[in-house]
Amino acid sequence: MLVRGAGMLIRGGRVIDAGGDRQADVRLGDDGRIAEVGADLVPHEAEVVHDAAGKLVVPGGVDAHTHMQLPVGAVRVSDDFASGTRAAAVGGTTTIIDYVNVTRGQGPMAAVAQWRALAEPAAVDWGLHLTFTETVPESVVAAGVEAGITSFKLYLAYPDRLQVDDGTIVRLMRFARRQGALVTLHCENGGAIEELRRQALAEGRTSIIEHARTRPAILEGEATARAAVLAELTGAAIYIVHVSSANSLAAVRAARQRGVDIQAETCPQYLYLGTGKLEGPDAPDFVCTPPLRDPWHAEELWEGLARGSVQTVATDHCPFWRADRRAGVSARPGGARDFTEVPGGLPGVETRMALVWAGVNAGRIAASDWVRLCCEAPARTFGLWPAKGSLAQGSDADVVVWDPERRQSLAAAELDMVVDHSPYEWFISRGWPELVLSRGRVVARDGRFSGVPGWGRYVARAPRAY
Repeated sequence: MLVRGAGMLIRGGRVIDAGGDRQADVRLGDDGRIAEVGADLVPHEAEVVHDAAGKLVVPGGVDAHTHMQLPVGAVRVSDDFASGTRAAAVGGTTTIIDYVNVTRGQGPMAAVAQWRALAEPAAVDWGLHLTFTETVPESVVAAGVEAGITSFKLYLAYPDRLQVDDGTIVRLMRFARRQGALVTLHCENGGAIEELRRQALAEGRTSIIEHARTRPAILEGEATARAAVLAELTGAAIYIVHVSSANSLAAVRAARQRGVDIQAETCPQYLYLGTGKLEGPDAPDFVCTPPLRDPWHAEELWEGLARGSVQTVATDHCPFWRADRRAGVSARPGGARDFTEVPGGLPGVETRMALVWAGVNAGRIAASDWVRLCCEAPARTFGLWPAKGSLAQGSDADVVVWDPERRQSLAAAELDMVVDHSPYEWFISRGWPELVLSRGRVVARDGRFSGVPGWGRYVARAPRAY
């Protein structure tokens, strides 16, 4: 473990960040920040030296979309902030941004206080987004920004508990623009989806595959296009979470061509998993929303990652025990009666960096794209730059030494996430962290967690300049 006051010199690695791709050494100061990056740096007395020859040295990953400790009906996700951030560290992620779940009628800032208390055991740094499920006065948005929460989530789906109408969206977009906040949106047409779900149940179509059939890509595309129009109307900056389809990506591209300030996020499950996983005895283990798509959508998303029309890869980390998936959101004694009762969400906070790196191995994206998508872009987008996502002098010493040849199984039994199944049981990653540091402290070494609960701190984020 790095001893405070000694600092560390990481020598001989291939350094990749916004400053380029080059052979260089990285010095970490005893204040937990990057002290120097350059060629052939000479070790200081008592400085710990780590040999990174043949390795990559990159900024710590930033996962901008997680759901730790989230209650979903009668069940709860299986990772809390302690276990989830431990797993994040092992996989090379040193900052997460979690979504505060606000129920209708609950005070948003009271929910923020609750989430901040839950996050205290985090092993790496963390920030918060705030979800609005009903209209709020502008003073609430301003209070969030004052507290360092500069992004707010709105749902165009789940009319029974989360969805807001277009008038509320316009109002909150205007507030966000005035307060320097970013609006993130879950884009599916909730009303149309509810009708398709009712029809499926009435016709006796209850199997898991109906989750995908009743949430078609065309309705994701429609909602994304509508959100973009409302952003165009209000001048707000928006960010579309978990883009899963070519339809949604096409709407993002069209809006950007019109000058809309819009960004897109996708997740590894939409790059690797398809609708075939929603059939058979293991189908409940692959329910997420938006649903998994036909494989050709993944090809479009990979193209978007390479060409810059998808800016970020996050996880939407939301894992459940297999038993809870089968019990359903109401935890009925007889289990979930149909596809509408299966809690949705997949694990990913530990495996994201490796799964995106596999795109480098496959020739789909460049190593610099990997760093941009997993580290730099989310830090810039969400007001963490340059403290996070950067190896520049003065940035936080969140550093990953990545071994491009290290083999790591992504089976549940080989991971630190609190899961009893993995969507990627079959996947052997060629590439895994050798060393992970959070603000200069070693939190993972050789695939094992070596940090401490509570090391992570809350990171207040900067507002946007409109």
